[in-house]
Amino acid sequence: MSKPPLTEIVKAAMKAAMRARDKERLGTIRLMQAEFKRVEVDERIELDDARVLAILDKMLKQRRDSARQYRDAGREELAAVEDAEIAVIQEFLPAQLSEEELVQMVDAAIAASGASGMQAMGPVMAALKPQLQGRADMGAVSKLVKARLAG
Repeated sequence: MSKPPLTEIVKAAMKAAMRARDKERLGTIRLMQAEFKRVEVDERIELDDARVLAILDKMLKQRRDSARQYRDAGREELAAVEDAEIAVIQEFLPAQLSEEELVQMVDAAIAASGASGMQAMGPVMAALKPQLQGRADMGAVSKLVKARLAG
C-alpha cells in the first residue's frame, strides 16, 4: 500500500488537532494549509510531495530566522512561539540526515559531477537539492559544499 500524499496527511492532522482542541497545533497546521493553497492558486498547479516539502522547508527556515531574531532582541516568549511552530512543521518532514550521512552525500555529489573549485558549487548544489529537500538545512549543506570544494 502506498503512502498518502503529504497534503492528505496534513489535512488528517488538522482534523485530529480540531478534535483534540489543540489551538497552537491547529494554528500552525492552518498556516501550512494556507501556504499550500496560496501556492496552488498563484502558480495554478496541483501540489506534489516534492513541492510540499519545499514549502515546508521554506516555512521552517522562516521560523528559525524569526526565532533567532527574537532571541537576539531578548523576546524569549515570541521565540518560544516560533519554536513550537518549528516542532509541528518538522513532524511532516522526513527524518533529518546525520552529519556523516550528509558528508557522504556531498562527497558523492562532488565526485559524480567531477567538481573542483568554487565555480562548480552551483551544479553540485543543484544535484543535492532534490535528494536533501526537507531532510537537511540547505544553508548548512551550502557551507559544507563550500568547505569541501575549497579544500
